[in-house]
Amino acid sequence: MENLRTNIHLWLIQIDAGWRVFPLKKQYKYILYCFISYLILTVVVTLSVWFETGKHSSKLDAERIENALIKKNESTASLRDSLLLIIKNRKHERK
Repeated sequence: MENLRTNIHLWLIQIDAGWRVFPLKKQYKYILYCFISYLILTVVVTLSVWFETGKHSSKLDAERIENALIKKNESTASLRDSLLLIIKNRKHERK
């Protein structure tokens, strides 16, 4: 772990030394290009979200909610065993 930390620290020192070699005007241009790229990306994502949310109407679709138990009972009706039902009923009876 210490070796990894040392390697990252040395790598950051090299990058910082390389950045300081550039003239100030070139550093300013790189920072300006990064900011403009970030600004364009932010505008594109914001517009994309705005258009996507604007497409849908604000009217709610009211649909009938179907009971999942009825669907389940219909699909498993052929698999039921009467003995299993008797055991379940005895299990939940009062004593």
